[in-house]
Amino acid sequence: MFEKSADELKTWGADITTGEIKQQPEIWRDALNIYRESKKAVDAFLAEARAMGEGRLSVIFCGAGTSDYVGDTVAPYLRHAGDRALYDFKAIASTDIVSAPRDFLNPDEPTLLVSFARSGNSPESLAAVEIVRSYVKNAKFLHITCAPEGKLAQESEGDENALTILIPRANDGGFAMTGSFTCMSLMATLIFDTASEEQKAAWVETAAQMGEQVVAREAEVMQFLLTDYNRVTYLGSGSMSGLAQEAQLKILELAHGLVATSFDSAMSYRHGPKSFVDGKTLVFLFVSNDPYTRQYDLDLLNEVKGDAICQKVIAVQQDAGELFDGESFTFTGFDELPEAYLALPFIMVGQTVSLLNSVRVGNTPDTPSPTGQVNRVVRGVTIHPFSA
Repeated sequence: MFEKSADELKTWGADITTGEIKQQPEIWRDALNIYRESKKAVDAFLAEARAMGEGRLSVIFCGAGTSDYVGDTVAPYLRHAGDRALYDFKAIASTDIVSAPRDFLNPDEPTLLVSFARSGNSPESLAAVEIVRSYVKNAKFLHITCAPEGKLAQESEGDENALTILIPRANDGGFAMTGSFTCMSLMATLIFDTASEEQKAAWVETAAQMGEQVVAREAEVMQFLLTDYNRVTYLGSGSMSGLAQEAQLKILELAHGLVATSFDSAMSYRHGPKSFVDGKTLVFLFVSNDPYTRQYDLDLLNEVKGDAICQKVIAVQQDAGELFDGESFTFTGFDELPEAYLALPFIMVGQTVSLLNSVRVGNTPDTPSPTGQVNRVVRGVTIHPFSA
């Protein structure tokens, strides 16, 4: 797909999504530059947020759907790579905040709400901000979004309690969030990671080069799909569990449900969800680079392979320790990446699987919902009044 002409891709309804997957390494480098340009303003804003109260500041990563999975992917990493003395990182979906605020918010806890939004026009994104504003006594708002014209960005202008970071090249035009997911994940990681600026820049460049390798090795990804399957499972541990959720959603979205999907953490998979697997299932596992966690990932890969219960079991891994010796997409020749940065090229593998699978089942990746029942920006949501 990545080598096809624009005209060929248009005949499959795939030109937008293909281009947006392919360009991600380039826009990760752009995101790094945006972070550098915004760093002084971000640091000042975070200092103001920390001054709202004593103790750790509650940082809530918030979004809906793919934007929610941004928080699920970065929060586990930042709980050890961020400043734990200053911040308490949580990932809470905006849909949960809007529907049950008292279950998820502490009105007496100074809170920084970090909202992830591709368009900034989803009703839940806007409502979550207003609910936190009205319910939490001391709150500030950091918006990481891709659309300068979106309501989330526009309505925060002039608000001394809000700061917006824009990543406009990541404002995907296709149905599925691809570059917006990776760029928002990267931006949040860069902001809160305590690693040096030089180290973060080096990790971004390594991730970008690995992403470019995914594009160059598309034929290897295609080989995973040249078999008889109708189910796909994605697994991972820690941050990679959140990434697994995003990868399975891409399959589900781009194939319009024609291929069944599931996701889970590697360790919890045995506790019932493994029942999903049958002889027509592909099982992918994003292997952690943490030496301790990696043991559990490899245990499960070897178990599923030994069970011979699925069509294929496939590791997505970096050559940074013991490797799965079965089928894999393995990155070799790169410096070892920590999980939040490794997630970027890993999800490009998953996005490529989803793109190829969508064409395989006769769907159109750019507009995968033929009935329009699922939309690029969610519709049909009624926001009911909330009284604090």
